[in-house]
Order: sequence, then C-alpha cells, then structure tokens
Amino acid sequence: MDDEFAPLEPENGDAGDELERLAQESLEAEGEQHDTVQARQRCQRVIDLAHAGLVQDARDNFHAAWVLICGDSATHYQLARYFARRACALGEPRAWTLRAMAWDRWLIAVGKPQRFGTQILKQAGHWSLGAVDPSITDLERAFFAVPPLYVQQQRAEQLQNEEGDEA
Repeated sequence: MDDEFAPLEPENGDAGDELERLAQESLEAEGEQHDTVQARQRCQRVIDLAHAGLVQDARDNFHAAWVLICGDSATHYQLARYFARRACALGEPRAWTLRAMAWDRWLIAVGKPQRFGTQILKQAGHWSLGAVDPSITDLERAFFAVPPLYVQQQRAEQLQNEEGDEA
C-alpha cells in the first residue's frame, strides 16, 4: 500500500504528547529568529493530526491552537481560533486568553483592527498595539482573561522604552 494513503500514526504512539511537544517547540521558536519553514511544518503536522481525528480532548485542542497561533498565515490563525474555542468548550481554562490572541492575530492578518489588544506590533520601528476596536470593553477583555487595554498599551510603551535604552 502507498504510504500516502496509510493511516496517520502519531509519533511515539500518543497524539496528545506529540501536540504538547509541537506546542512547546512553537513557543520556544517564538522567542528566537522566526523560522517560517519549521513553523509551517509544525502547523501542517497539527492539521494532519486533526484531519486524522487525533485532536480530541481539551488539552489536545489547546496545544493545537498554540502551534497554529505561532504559524504565519491568516489560515493558521483562523484554525488556532477554532481549536482554542473547542478547548474552551471542553473545559480548558487556559484557552480563553489563547482564543483572544488567535482572534487578534487573525484580524490583523486580514487587515482589520484587533479586538482585545493582545498583539504588540512593531511598525516603522515603533512598538504599539496598532488599531484596536474601540467598541470592545475591558469587561469583555476580562471575560477572555486579557488585561485592560491600558495595561497592554503600557506594555507596548515599556518595550519601546527598553529598545530605546539599548540603542
């Protein structure tokens, strides 16, 4: 039988452990020089595992969302939203903030203002939140375990000041 059509098997026999490992690798890679090839490979692996029905419980969905939020396309971020929403529905409390982050990344990727202000962007050499939907309240942010907008703005200013100190 052609390997392309063989049933997908998780590495080491446990999809949950593989998803957790992929999520950890994704988080570690975020702090380094972004390697888009490896990020895409991790995202594709999550998509393959999901297609095979191996992303099942809250933990699996949470880790799948983490991998995809570290991707590099609107499609990855949209899938991250999907998996984070599933993780929330299955009872994973850590997934609420991840859900807001994925939503914001997706909105930015499609050229719209972010809802929650979770993404600090460097634009033209300056750190900021960029455009944020003014209709979203801090109460709504709290529902997703996101700090108030002024806290996010202070963090962007802190990054800008730290960068200025290094120059």
